[in-house]
Amino acid sequence: MTTFAELGIDQDIVDSLAEKGIVDAFPIQEQTIPLGLPGQDIIGQAKTGTGKTFGFGIPVVQRLGLDPAPGVKALIVVPTRELAVQVYEDMDMLTRGRSTSVVAIYGGKAYEGQIDQLKAGAQIVVGTPGRLIDLAGQRLLDLSNATEVVLDEADKMLDLGFLPDIEKIFQKVAPVRHTMLYSATMPGPIVALARRFMSNPIHIRASDPDEGLTQANIKHLVYRAHSLDKDEVIARILQAEGRGKTVIFTRTKRAAQRLVDELSDRGFNAGAVHGDMSQEARERSMAGFKAGKRDVLIATDVAARGIDVDDVTHVINHTIPDDEKTYLHRAGRTGRAGKTGIAVTFVDWEDLHKWALINRALDFGQPEPVETYSSSPHLFEDLDIPAGTKGRLRKMPATAAVPTVSGEAGGEAGASRPRRRRTRGSGGGSTDGAATENRSASGEGAGTHDGGGSEHHDGKSAPRRRRRRRGSGSGAGAGSAPAAG
Repeated sequence: MTTFAELGIDQDIVDSLAEKGIVDAFPIQEQTIPLGLPGQDIIGQAKTGTGKTFGFGIPVVQRLGLDPAPGVKALIVVPTRELAVQVYEDMDMLTRGRSTSVVAIYGGKAYEGQIDQLKAGAQIVVGTPGRLIDLAGQRLLDLSNATEVVLDEADKMLDLGFLPDIEKIFQKVAPVRHTMLYSATMPGPIVALARRFMSNPIHIRASDPDEGLTQANIKHLVYRAHSLDKDEVIARILQAEGRGKTVIFTRTKRAAQRLVDELSDRGFNAGAVHGDMSQEARERSMAGFKAGKRDVLIATDVAARGIDVDDVTHVINHTIPDDEKTYLHRAGRTGRAGKTGIAVTFVDWEDLHKWALINRALDFGQPEPVETYSSSPHLFEDLDIPAGTKGRLRKMPATAAVPTVSGEAGGEAGASRPRRRRTRGSGGGSTDGAATENRSASGEGAGTHDGGGSEHHDGKSAPRRRRRRRGSGSGAGAGSAPAAG
């Protein structure tokens, strides 16, 4: 295996990588860095997780020099906000020993901070197409001296309809430049884009061997699961031996938030990344996951671009993806950097045709998913779940930090966790009532969920509620009013 020091990289960059424990180059880096350093245009065909960020990032940083003049000299265009943050962090790390400054430009955040960094002379810009064009149109971003240009995940930009924006951006950068394009696949429009805006590019393919390696590193488990039993199955998987950071994919934003609420109520430290969250909230959730403060992240596909974490041990597809490309992207969150991983996929009865297509495309040789319930012995054996494991942690963490309430919370929660009991009022001593009251009195769940499922459930035990956090106009809110006085 080749080390970064052997690739002709400046010592300060090698040192910055070594501080993070990064010494050996991945295949895509080994192939692209020696070409990128002297200024060869490159088409790199590689999927997320193969180390492509350093493949283009190191040549960009080194070519700008130790002390570049103020003003934008390099532009890295990415399709999503999450990927912008990820690439920014990597570029910021590579420039640690230099005066070079990096700024991330993307929507969902206030303009002011980004504009201030541009005015201060940032030399490398990492950004999404919409915000880049917006700031350039306001003459707050001058790209005319950008001689290093990178398009990352070009096929995703095509999927999201960004190609016209990319063409506008190319008209704003320096006409003589060094251009690198990275894409997992090479559909016709991307090939046409490369021909139009690149100069004699060399095509480096790192996807095929890496794809095979990734498949070998990942254990794929496919279960036909009942929708009402999925949460219980997931809760037991989360207690498997050796389970580390886990990413769970849902089809919709609403399903993602509902699952966060449900797993948090069961005692797990779960967070979410989906489109209904503000950009700041998404970044906080992602940062907490990367830092290990949360070990379960629930995401929708679009929000998941940029989950670039090497120590994810399990990926769970709460809902089967629509095609094999999405399946590979989801499963590729685990088994990274040569580590092993487990990908579990639930297939609903009505989605069996989708699994048939994925199975055929990826040649899994598993046409029939195994019918699986939370009590199925093979579930425990496949995932190394200790015998007798139930779907609720016996003890909540001391900092009940992600307090949310699900529709089924009362009885079981009260049975497994000590609750303060208040017996005033008629028959107010049931465990269900005590659990409900204790959550309400402690202010748990404020602002973390929409309350939909629990509002109607709690309406039945209204006399036992001490107070309401907020009125909802539902039967629960009306029933709670007398007890509040």
